[in-house]
Amino acid sequence: MLLILLAYLGGVLTIVSPCILPVLPFVFSRASQPFSRSGLPLLAGMALTFAAVATLAAVGGGWVVAANQYGRWAALVLLAVFGLALLWPGLSERMTRPLVAAGDRLSQTAQGDGQPRVGASLLLGVATGLLWAPCAGPVLGLILTGAALQGASVGTSLLLLAYAAGAATSMAAALLLGGRVFAALKRSLGVGEWVRRGLGAAMLAGVAAIALGLDTGVLARLSTASTGGIEQALVNRLGGEPQGSAMAMSGGPSMMMQGSGAMMAAANGAGPSMMAANGSGTGSLPDQGEVPSLDGAVQWLNSPALTTAGLRGKVVLVDFWTYSCINCLRAMPYVKAWAEKYRDQGLVVVGVHAPEFAFERDAANVAKAVRDLGITYPVAIDNNYAIWRAFQNRYWPAHYLIDAQGRMRYHHFGEGNYAESERAIQQLLREAGAAAPVQDGLAQVAAQGVHQPADLSAVRSHETYLGYERAENFASAEPAVRDRATTYTAPARPALNAWGLAGQWTVGAERATLAGGSGGIVYRFQARDLHLVLGPGAGGKPVRFKVTVDGQAPGAAHGTDVAADGTGTVTDQRLYQLVRQSGEIRERTFRIEFLDAPVDAYAFTFG
Repeated sequence: MLLILLAYLGGVLTIVSPCILPVLPFVFSRASQPFSRSGLPLLAGMALTFAAVATLAAVGGGWVVAANQYGRWAALVLLAVFGLALLWPGLSERMTRPLVAAGDRLSQTAQGDGQPRVGASLLLGVATGLLWAPCAGPVLGLILTGAALQGASVGTSLLLLAYAAGAATSMAAALLLGGRVFAALKRSLGVGEWVRRGLGAAMLAGVAAIALGLDTGVLARLSTASTGGIEQALVNRLGGEPQGSAMAMSGGPSMMMQGSGAMMAAANGAGPSMMAANGSGTGSLPDQGEVPSLDGAVQWLNSPALTTAGLRGKVVLVDFWTYSCINCLRAMPYVKAWAEKYRDQGLVVVGVHAPEFAFERDAANVAKAVRDLGITYPVAIDNNYAIWRAFQNRYWPAHYLIDAQGRMRYHHFGEGNYAESERAIQQLLREAGAAAPVQDGLAQVAAQGVHQPADLSAVRSHETYLGYERAENFASAEPAVRDRATTYTAPARPALNAWGLAGQWTVGAERATLAGGSGGIVYRFQARDLHLVLGPGAGGKPVRFKVTVDGQAPGAAHGTDVAADGTGTVTDQRLYQLVRQSGEIRERTFRIEFLDAPVDAYAFTFG
C-alpha cells in the first residue's frame, strides 16, 4: 500500500513538469463539455493505455517499445486530424470522408441530444496515453526497474496504474477548472469559436512538439529540475531507503529520450560512482533471518553448484558483483584477501555475478573476467537474477554474512567499511569454533590501478549512461535519435557533467554504437579518475582510440588502459580506466576519439 501511495503521488506531480505540456491541449479540448461523459472517459483511456503499454514494455522490452513507436505516429495523425477539425471546421468538409468522420466523432457532440460521445472521448484518451512521455523521476524509475529485474507482475501493473491515476487526478482538477474558465468566457465574451480554434492550434502545436521530439528532449530535461527533487524527497520520506549510491536498482533518470513504455534503470543519485553503507554494527550481529536459497544460477565457476544446506556449518560471505562495475572492482581486493586469509578458519566466499549489461550475461566473458581478476573462490552466474531476488538485493556490490547455523547476521551495501566487515567475519568464525585461532588483525590490502579507492573529496561527476534508457545531460547540437544511425556534433563548451557524441552513432537502449568511420565522445567532468565501459562492436575487431584532456595528451594523468600519449585499444567488453590524475583536481574536458568502427560505449564512472 505504501508503494501504491508513492506511485500515486509521483503521478500527481507529473502535471507540474514541462514535458507534460504537449499532452495538456488534448485534455483541455474537452474542458467545455460535461466531465462525466467527456473528460472522465478521456482521462481513463489515457491512464489505462499508459499502464498497459508500460507493463508490456517491462515484460517484452525493446520490441514493445518499437511497436509503440508505430502507435505514437498513428496517434499523432489521429490527433492532428482532431486539431484541424477544431481549428478550421470548414476544412473538415473538404477532406476525404473517412477523415471527416474521424474528425467529427472526436470534435463534435452527438446529434440529437447534444451530449458528447463517451466512445470518442475514450478513443482520444487512448491516443493521448500513447503519446504521453512521462516525466520519469525516482518513483517511475523504481517501478519499472523493479519490473525489469524481478519480472512484471500484477503488483507492477497496479503500481503503474496508480502512477497513471495520479497523473489523471491532477489533470482532472485542471480540466474541471478549465471548464469553468471556458464557460465564463463563453458567457461574458462570446468567444466560444475563438476558444475552439485556440484549442485546435494548441493541439497542432502539441502534435508538432511530439513529432519533433521536443517532448523527449528540451521539455524532458526541464522536467527533471522541476519534479525530480520533490519525487526523491517522497521516496526518502515514505520509503526510508538509505541515502548513498552503491549501485541501487531503484531511482529514476533524467532521460535524454523518453517515450510511453520506455524502460529505465537506476542512474540519478543511485549510481555506483559514489558509495553507500547499510551494515549492522558488529557489536551484537543480530539475527537477520534465515539465509535465502542459492539455487537458480545458470552456471558455477571454480566450484560445483553450492547449496545453502551444503554450506551449513561454514561462515559464508555472499558477494553480489558484476565485472564492469567500478565499485565492485574497488571492493574486490578486500573480498579476495578475506577469502584467502580466513579459508582455513572456515570462511567460504561465494561470488554472485548478476549482470548489468547484456555482454555481462555471456558466461565466457564472465569466466575470462574471473581469471583476469584472479578470483579463485566459487562464482555463481546469476543471469536470471534468481539469487538476486531471493536475497531481495538491490545493490552492486552487496555483502551478506551468514553464520554456521545458516542465519543472516550482517550485510553491507557498496564500498567501504572494510574493517567493520572483517571484524564481523572474525566474530562469526569464533562463534562457529574456527579450526584455527582467529586473530584480531585486519587484512592489509594495497589496491592499485582500477582497484584503488576513490578520492570522494574531489568527485563532482556521477555515473552517466549512454543508452537512451538511462541517459542524462546529453549536449550534442542534434537531438538524440533512438535506434537509428545519426550524425552528431560534439558540444564545443559543455557544462559540467554534460556530454555529447561526434560522428555517426546509433543510440540504443543501453549503449551508443559508433556506426561508421571515426567518431568521438566529449565529457566535462571533475574527478581524479574517469572510466568508460567499452566493447568492440559486432565481430570483435579491436578498436584503436586516442584520449585527450583539455585538448592535450593526458601525459602523467593517463589511466591504466591508456598510454601517456593518449593512445589505447578496445579489445574486450569491460570497464576501461582512461584518466587518473594527481595533484589539483578541477573541471576538465575529456575527449575520446575512436579511429575504427564499430565500437560500443555504455557508461562513464568516476572516482
